[in-house]
Amino acid sequence: MEGIINNFRRARAHQNTKHIIISMMSVDSREKATKYVGKKVIFTTETGKEISGEIRAAHGNSGCIRAIFERSLPGQSLGQKVKVM
Repeated sequence: MEGIINNFRRARAHQNTKHIIISMMSVDSREKATKYVGKKVIFTTETGKEISGEIRAAHGNSGCIRAIFERSLPGQSLGQKVKVM
């Protein structure tokens, strides 16, 4: 399944580049998003490196999810696709 990286999880003064908010294509409610909690997420860079993470929680009521990655993602990752396994 695929998702798109929406934004970093952020506060007013800073952003945490390990915590990512992802929107899923076929998920449109919080109940559907909670089914993905605990699954793995993989982002592939342009050079072929894979950065993996885990879905930790739903975000909001419209089906977005929060994922925490093992290391920070680059700024170019915004708007890119990720694989959910």
